Amino acid sequence: MSVFDEVSELLQKGKARDIGAVVQKALDEGVSPKDILTKGLIAGMNVVGVKFKNNDIYVPEVLVAARAMNAALTILRPALSAAGVEPVGTAIICTVKGDLHDIGKNLVKMMIEGTGINVIDLGVDCAPEKVVEAVRTSNANVVCLSALLTTTMMAQKDVIDALVEAGVRDKVKVMVGGAPVTQEFADQIGADAYTSDAASAAEVCRAYFD
Repeated sequence: MSVFDEVSELLQKGKARDIGAVVQKALDEGVSPKDILTKGLIAGMNVVGVKFKNNDIYVPEVLVAARAMNAALTILRPALSAAGVEPVGTAIICTVKGDLHDIGKNLVKMMIEGTGINVIDLGVDCAPEKVVEAVRTSNANVVCLSALLTTTMMAQKDVIDALVEAGVRDKVKVMVGGAPVTQEFADQIGADAYTSDAASAAEVCRAYFD
């Protein structure tokens, strides 16, 4: 088994402690940090995404895999920076104003990060002005808005309206999701994309950078 297959397998199994040791050993042996990222970690997260989409695994398994991903990245990031390997781009994510749910948001964040994108997480209960400010002060290409309640769905529209008003709407693609959100609603509020699950969100988000 190659070191990349080993990293991918450990990530899929959520072996956070083991994956860190394997990544460190690979770096010590001169393996390219970019290859560890793309052929090991991102490849592993792609498998997790497909399995999640097909209902072969569920939220707890994805969260455990994501924790392993973070453990590996903690060791890998300094080596990536030293090698001049940059993220493919930046996305902003948040749960909208009035909504305190974060599991869905966190899942999407982890899956997007697993495709090589830097994610700025603005947290929950996020006011439209906060999103506008983040777009202005970052080089983000995508904004991801989560709403888990029917009562907070319209806050997604408030963010889009605020981006328009601030003159920065054309700088970013806006993705929306959450249990009550539908494609029809996304079209009504002027979002660029709607996805029904975290794996699809990661795929669509990554496509904006390719």
